[in-house]
Amino acid sequence: MDTNRLSQTITAALNRQMTNEAHNAQIYLAYAAWADSEGYEGIANFLFRHANEERNHMMKFLEYILKRGGKVKVSPIPDPGPDPTDVNDCFERIFKSEVDNTANIYNLVNMSMEEKDWATWNFMQWFVKEQTEEETLALDLLSKIKVAGGKNAGPDALYALDNDLAKTADDARLAQDVSVENP
Repeated sequence: MDTNRLSQTITAALNRQMTNEAHNAQIYLAYAAWADSEGYEGIANFLFRHANEERNHMMKFLEYILKRGGKVKVSPIPDPGPDPTDVNDCFERIFKSEVDNTANIYNLVNMSMEEKDWATWNFMQWFVKEQTEEETLALDLLSKIKVAGGKNAGPDALYALDNDLAKTADDARLAQDVSVENP
């Protein structure tokens, strides 16, 4: 008896996204290793934590495919690319990676709507919110780096930023969580 409740199209897209999440984990891992080698232990710690978060996202896709009776296809993970040139470049690349990932998530949401695959559509809503959070967090970090001087940030500003990121929460505050009493 065939227990697969996913179309071939959705299965292929979910598998691609699983690989994309693994790729994002590799990007965070590579940038964390770069940051640590540059002496930015706080930034490295922050990025290592996010590498683990991306791996967890990958596992969510893998588990979802299995639970819906689909076939998981583990594919090679693309190379994360060259090391960042500086802290500003690192977080600009992270922001771009998150924006690209959001586009992929939206694509899956659209596909699930078109196919009227409401289980997948519902599953993807968690990722829609997660990507809003990831983009917000990356944008907030870019703003901090800009205040610190951007590409021209001096050692004192980078030291403060590194210390700040060691303590920065992994979750960003989203617009839907704000109120008049709690701006």
